[in-house]
Amino acid sequence: MPVRIKICGITSIEDAVSAVNAGADALGLMFYPPSPRCISLDAATAIVACVPPTVATVGVFVDPEADFVREAIARTGLDTLQFHGNETPEFCAQFGLKTIKAFRLRDRAALDGVRTHPRSAWLLDSYVPGVPGGSGQTFNWDLAVEAKRWGNPVFLAGGLTPENVRDAVRRVAPFGVDVSSGVEASPGRKDPVRLRRFIAEARSGAPGPATALGER
Repeated sequence: MPVRIKICGITSIEDAVSAVNAGADALGLMFYPPSPRCISLDAATAIVACVPPTVATVGVFVDPEADFVREAIARTGLDTLQFHGNETPEFCAQFGLKTIKAFRLRDRAALDGVRTHPRSAWLLDSYVPGVPGGSGQTFNWDLAVEAKRWGNPVFLAGGLTPENVRDAVRRVAPFGVDVSSGVEASPGRKDPVRLRRFIAEARSGAPGPATALGER
């Protein structure tokens, strides 16, 4: 199974359709108000409705209230949840959907916290103070290689672009890659040319493991 590709920070039906047509496996919808890519539940509902069932729709949250997550699931039809804050394993598991837990890795010591979420897929992102994700900065991919040894599906994020994703996939062989700012024309608006090129370059790298998204 080739590496799975998640396009995050989708804010419009147009960008969702472009990503799906280019071959994306998952779309990330941001529900974090400080982010320039944050969208309303109504907008997310419209986007999810146009996405085929073969493409995962991932709600991205940062330390949310549980009631808001439940409302987002009920109203939009999300099938996967991604948590970027200090959420506990128990918090993430309570909603009955596949989960992805994001970790911002500053150094090797930061890997210690990853295994605290054994039933989630892991998304490994760059550490930037005060920025929970989407910073566009790369991190040490060797940390992702080490995390892979623990057996969970690993998504590689942080500073990926059409120019470097092939090398990243070949070096790490992750379950999936996640991109937001690296394929944008401006924050929250995807560039169709960069989007298609990113997916083509990612697919040209080494295949990832054949495991369902977030499944354990």
